[in-house]
Amino acid sequence: MKSPLAPGIRLITSFSRDSWYRGFILFLTFLFYMAYHLSRKPISIVKSELHRNCSTVIQPTDLNITNNATWCDWAPFDQDNYQTLFGVLDNSFLVAYAIGMFFSGIFGERLPLRYYLSFGMLMSGLFTCLFGLGFYWNIHSLGYYAFVQVMNGLMQTTGWPSVVACIGNWFGKGKRGFIMGVWNSHTSVGNILGSLIAGVFVSSNWGLSFIVPGIIIASTGILCFFFLVEKPEDVNCAPPQHHSEEDDGETEPLLQNSPNGNHTINGAVSTETPQIEEEHTEAISFFGALCIPGVVEFSLCLLFAKLVSYTFLYWLPLYISNVAHFDAKQAGDMSTLFDAGGILGGIMAGLVSDYTGGRATTCCVMLVAAAPMLFLYNYIGQRSLGTTVAMLLVCGGLVNGPYALITTAVSADLGTHESLRGNSRALSTVTAIIDGTGSIGAALGPLFAGVISPTGWNNVFYMLISADVLACLFLTRLVYKEVLGWCGRVPRVRGFKET
Repeated sequence: MKSPLAPGIRLITSFSRDSWYRGFILFLTFLFYMAYHLSRKPISIVKSELHRNCSTVIQPTDLNITNNATWCDWAPFDQDNYQTLFGVLDNSFLVAYAIGMFFSGIFGERLPLRYYLSFGMLMSGLFTCLFGLGFYWNIHSLGYYAFVQVMNGLMQTTGWPSVVACIGNWFGKGKRGFIMGVWNSHTSVGNILGSLIAGVFVSSNWGLSFIVPGIIIASTGILCFFFLVEKPEDVNCAPPQHHSEEDDGETEPLLQNSPNGNHTINGAVSTETPQIEEEHTEAISFFGALCIPGVVEFSLCLLFAKLVSYTFLYWLPLYISNVAHFDAKQAGDMSTLFDAGGILGGIMAGLVSDYTGGRATTCCVMLVAAAPMLFLYNYIGQRSLGTTVAMLLVCGGLVNGPYALITTAVSADLGTHESLRGNSRALSTVTAIIDGTGSIGAALGPLFAGVISPTGWNNVFYMLISADVLACLFLTRLVYKEVLGWCGRVPRVRGFKET
């Protein structure tokens, strides 16, 4: 009597070959961009160590101290304008990132994604480590740290257009909001892990807070070089446009391949390589991408949404440390709750937008709700530990939900808009335009926070609330069209079809 297959093997073989490849690519790209964000986070954790309240620190007996107020600070951040200097570091990275992003998508369309991503991650790892080595080399030059931040910002632009283009190559539109909502949690997971890793070393050896994340992202670059598959056609998988909601077209289970390289199709063996429908491969121009309906509106919305998100990314630990009087590690650990809320917010935004077909409306509702929650967090968020936890989770979800939806599902929808007529190479440019515009806001937010925070944290939060309202206003035309679609007055087509 022939024994049945083991349950684990039955589970494995129940998924098609295409499904395994798609799951593998989803996991790899998640890992890659998680590493990008993991390597960006240490600077926000280390800030409160570079400039401390030295009156609370025990002075070593063998140390000749000339200034009791700043003896424990790391020059040049021991000056009264330390917040402005931190703003210089943030903007050295973010301005370079914003400028580089507009060119990164163009390069990403014309270079092999596997090489481009691998190079970017290796170089990002190098410059992240160089910042940490400043601790061991006893470097106290603002110019050195600013230069490292500029180069790191340029290298980090290789990541986002490439991973979104790769995901767009493998996944269709059917459940894109949910899939990308889950997948986009890499941003928050990377921020959380970056905070926790940096927090382990920040009080004793802040150089390692950068070196360890730098080694991690460099290692993922090596992994990318050996394992990334850019397109389904490269491994004889069906492209996403061949899959429908009812029938994914995945008729080739994992263990039913012919041993001679033949392909099993609907139970029959074919010796011919499946013919993939020819598509337009000419790279789209920058201005051509701007003309796609919805690109300008969502780009401007993301500018202000990212302004809020990145202000929290770079300044939340310092805010918690100053207002709640936590030490650097405690403030860093507490700030991860904002990112945990962002994971839930991104998934919920994807689910709701998939169900309703209203990407713009979903973003607008969350942005409207975020404004009063930011006001409440500033006024009552530090009254108790429970209140702090709850407010950080809610604010994180409402702030990062629209940001996650626009940078993933919306970018992929617009990059595969029907006006492009199957030009899959446009996705990288569209993604770069949207995220590049958003990155301008990402640069402005921390800059404004550095300038405004000396006048009081209340003013910083008023700036963030204003940015949320402006982000919402840029979506009003698209929200109006979606509402008309729900009322049956215009056809509803995901991808923002003009009527």
